[in-house]
Amino acid sequence: MGMDSFWLQNARELVDCAMGRLPAHLVIRNGKWVCVQTGEIIPHTDIAMRAKRIAYVGPDASHTIGKKTVVIDAGDMFLVPGLLDAHMHVESGLVTVTEFVRAALPHGTTGMFIDPHEIANVFGLRGVRLMVDDAALQPIHVFVQMPSCVPAAPGFETPGAVLGPNEVTEAMTWPGIIGLGEMMNFPGVFNGDDKVHAEMSVTRGAGKVIGGHYASNDLGLPFHGYIAGGPQDDHEGTRLEDAVARARQGMKVMLRYGSAWHDVAAQVKAVTELGLNPRNFLLCSDDLLAETLVSEGHMDRVVRHAISEGLDPMTALQMATVNTAEHFGVSREMGMIAPGRWGDVLVVADLESLKAEYVVAKGKLAVDRGRVVADFPVREYPDWVTQSVNLLRPLKVEDFRINTIPNGNLQANVIGIIENQAPTKHLVMPVMEENGEIKQDIERDIAKIAVIERHNQTGNIKVGLVHGFGLNVPCALATTFAHDSHQMIVVGTDDKNMVLAANYLASIGGGEVVVKGREILGEVHLPIGGLMSLEPAVEVANQTRTLLEGFHQCGCLLNNPNMQLSLLALTVIPEIRLTDLGLIDVTQFKFIPVIEPEKKIRTRNEEREK
Repeated sequence: MGMDSFWLQNARELVDCAMGRLPAHLVIRNGKWVCVQTGEIIPHTDIAMRAKRIAYVGPDASHTIGKKTVVIDAGDMFLVPGLLDAHMHVESGLVTVTEFVRAALPHGTTGMFIDPHEIANVFGLRGVRLMVDDAALQPIHVFVQMPSCVPAAPGFETPGAVLGPNEVTEAMTWPGIIGLGEMMNFPGVFNGDDKVHAEMSVTRGAGKVIGGHYASNDLGLPFHGYIAGGPQDDHEGTRLEDAVARARQGMKVMLRYGSAWHDVAAQVKAVTELGLNPRNFLLCSDDLLAETLVSEGHMDRVVRHAISEGLDPMTALQMATVNTAEHFGVSREMGMIAPGRWGDVLVVADLESLKAEYVVAKGKLAVDRGRVVADFPVREYPDWVTQSVNLLRPLKVEDFRINTIPNGNLQANVIGIIENQAPTKHLVMPVMEENGEIKQDIERDIAKIAVIERHNQTGNIKVGLVHGFGLNVPCALATTFAHDSHQMIVVGTDDKNMVLAANYLASIGGGEVVVKGREILGEVHLPIGGLMSLEPAVEVANQTRTLLEGFHQCGCLLNNPNMQLSLLALTVIPEIRLTDLGLIDVTQFKFIPVIEPEKKIRTRNEEREK
């Protein structure tokens, strides 16, 4: 990305426009300038743009208007800098970069800082390159952070790809790479792991930003060690004390308001109640479902929420514009309405609703009275992108058996769902052997879960038990969107339905599906890496609704069941997870058996308590 060569060579063109010697390409007249760099609202302001950049901001731009100048009358509405999302994963919307941008533009988004962590786990460096290439073609600014933790838990799962210091070194030379993606391996940072420190060193050497991810409530020495390692921002805080500690230590506090993660309310009190300077606070979405994007909005939604939690509208807008631009070192190019910056301007009737009548992006009218008029790239994807579900063979009923032998009182280590939360509970539940195997128990809400390796045709399949979905009929749920290695996860109360769900997903190249009584109730097709659809966001939202309705018909009433499903193999969040290599106690990072005699479980629990 960076400053385009046209601007570097032709700054004089903007001078000539500002002086009236050259006509502007686009002029916005008669607006109230939301000047985030000074905190003022300045009435009766015109903006003149030429060569995609702002040339003049002042009381009268009539001297820049020529015969071919596009003129927009703001009608005394507010002129707001384009909104920037400080940290987000496009793949969480289940759509391509292009389709995410198409859906976000009417909501005033003109810049995004994306971490393609999901596709990197499937395709490695070429997956990152795919996203960088897509980003470069957009009508808005899309900056890419190089993923830092691929795989997330080496040795505990079969990765689809491995990225390290060599790959980070290469990526830092690419136009469009703005920095290093969130450093999730926070124990590796404060324990001095060579790989993560080498990645951060390479990023520092390139003069780029190191993204943070400190998912711990411990604000003692590990926290201080983590910050000393180099991460410069963090979106994982959830408490008021998290925001205060990060700001004091020089980090940028990213206040997150996604589809499932609502972390603004508690932390924004650092500004609204404690009076901390807001210059080190940014707003981001992190993970946003297509349905949320279509029905509620993007960064406009986040800004509205921040205002509803007591922030002054000007302060909230600064957190979504100039603060973010300054953090990533691009404030000379965007984040404010000022000469030399890209022509990224919203025309909105009021700052509380932030509904954009017009959106100008890169100096061109992109949204005209709510209608998207921007040009979008048409991309053909190579076969390797759409053929990522590679099972060794079709699945059979036998693949989903949990075999055992009669051995007195048997108990199971069961994954326990916690609604609206990413962590799971480590449950210990008695189970009965039946003809040499352990079966599902609908009455006690015990379903089977299988994780199936889908990248390297290893044939790895591990089966465990899960509690909390509330499934009350013979059914199965399956997904290839499964953080972080994105293997195939299948949960079911009936093995035959599990077979159908798994083989169906393989046949369509990935996605999400709900099967009841061997009938498909709902599905989302995700052919790009098993993660993203080729369809517009509104169509993906419609498909997702069929999926959620299917969950309900199977008895599952959780708020975000598909999100819960996608996290069950995520080995970096406690307490217990299943991967294609086995069941893992994440609190100790040890493999544990699914079924064992009651006596053994009691002994191990006593050891843990000691």
